[in-house]
Amino acid sequence: MKKKYSLGIPDAEFVRGKVPMTKREIRILTIAGANIRKNDTVLDVGAGTGSLSCEAALQAVDGRVFALERNPEGIELIRRNAEKLGIDNISIIQAEAPDGMEKLPELDAVLIGGSGRRLPEILDRTDSLLKTEGRIILNCVTLQTLNQCLAYMKDHEKYAYDIVQVQINRWEKVGGYDMARAVNPIFIVSCTKLK
Repeated sequence: MKKKYSLGIPDAEFVRGKVPMTKREIRILTIAGANIRKNDTVLDVGAGTGSLSCEAALQAVDGRVFALERNPEGIELIRRNAEKLGIDNISIIQAEAPDGMEKLPELDAVLIGGSGRRLPEILDRTDSLLKTEGRIILNCVTLQTLNQCLAYMKDHEKYAYDIVQVQINRWEKVGGYDMARAVNPIFIVSCTKLK
């Protein structure tokens, strides 16, 4: 794998299409929270364009990243983005989670960006695959997803978790002025499996 970036690939580097993409600043915080090591096995659920999968693969250089995505356009974008960035340790799974997770190996980290209203089922399957001291990082855009996540973690006392809400503003030139343009706020929930 040729490494042009170590963390924080510029958004403009990704082929986008019509598939949602996790923005650079959120990717950096997500990957930092996942604490991915070079030999780790990582799953990216709802991988979209593969932006988080690519960032994770740059950290797990001697490991493997599984990018699980249901959207055929997303599948093609993940492939194209990995190829464009010279990343060769991503395996793509086309399925709607938790389907597609049944044959995965034990996991060190799981990134969940899209759950298709099946978050409890995805977390159950994740729990069965996650090693002790493994990490789950959930990027929650809606309060409903955040509430489902918290309810699950409170019912499963083997997890420690913490939550941050992030609001990013990017500054753009508008005529002769600099103007803030807000990126949607997001809750990042970092969970660690204790036993």
